[in-house]
Amino acid sequence: MGFMGLFILTFVVGCSLMANGQPLVPAMIIFGDSIVDVGNNNNISTLIKANFPPYGRDFVTHRPTGRFCNGKLATDFTAEYLGFTSYPPAYLSQEASGNRILTGVNFASAACGLYDRTAQLYGAIPLTQQLNYYKDYQNKVVNMVGREQANTIFSGAVHLLSAGSSDFIQNYYFNPILNRIYSPDRFSELLMKSYSTFVQSLYERGVRRLGVTSLPPTGCLPAAITLFGEAGSNQCVARLNQDAISFNNKLNTTSQNLLNKLPGLKLVVFDIYNPLMNMITSPSESGFFEARKACCGTGTVETSLLCNARSIGTCSNATEYVFWDGFHPSEAANKVLAGDLLEQGFDLIS
Repeated sequence: MGFMGLFILTFVVGCSLMANGQPLVPAMIIFGDSIVDVGNNNNISTLIKANFPPYGRDFVTHRPTGRFCNGKLATDFTAEYLGFTSYPPAYLSQEASGNRILTGVNFASAACGLYDRTAQLYGAIPLTQQLNYYKDYQNKVVNMVGREQANTIFSGAVHLLSAGSSDFIQNYYFNPILNRIYSPDRFSELLMKSYSTFVQSLYERGVRRLGVTSLPPTGCLPAAITLFGEAGSNQCVARLNQDAISFNNKLNTTSQNLLNKLPGLKLVVFDIYNPLMNMITSPSESGFFEARKACCGTGTVETSLLCNARSIGTCSNATEYVFWDGFHPSEAANKVLAGDLLEQGFDLIS
């Protein structure tokens, strides 16, 4: 994060604390995949889980929560920066009850994509089902505080979406049917249709502040290098990164079209690609030592079930690593990303 980012962050947190201890926005609502899942997958029948050690070892409780990380996610840091004293709970967890839900909830499910069939392959919660849960959530809030106050919460809340990586890494690149029918470019266009429908559905439900993350440099994820790179090479896979760049260009164009069409909507596309690429290509500048291998196990492929308490070689100090497991950033990297998100998303909270 640059000086300006740090200045904005200090300013925002200062304002947050001065506003009688009230957060800058009434609620924070999260949709998407494993980058933002805080435990919904713990409560469904899927193999894609992170509710066992060493996941969560550096979290506040030092216990696994279902987060695919050693500690906090970028959205956890974002919640802190916005002045919240707790994180939006997983909607399917017991924590998502009573007044707790008034400041937001989290619907994300690891292995979810913009394309519903990606989630269905892994028994995860598809985006359309996350939207159905959101409708249930809205009804609960209306019953608790009345329609007028509920509408104020929905329109003022920051809604965040992280999706798309699983569509490529956990579906398209492995799926001979998909990659025979669609070029990467055409597949991205298919994903954009799902994305547009999702945003319009949220808009119809009164949502006016939405942030969506771009794809990361998928070809630089340690597991992607192992699975799709040249044998023995630890270099990023160029074609995967090119697909991500192409997707991100489409995401920006589609988002601009939605902004033109939907009056009163604030929609920000968060660039994750460049901040993460900077950490990967110049790790020492962000205080990291290792950016090619992940902390868990051999650091080449382990994630979910393969990243477990018996994984041999897991690092002792994850703060030196950009990646915690084969697919997901470490808490330290998430903190850097959250600073970038805040800098880019200033319009959402102003």
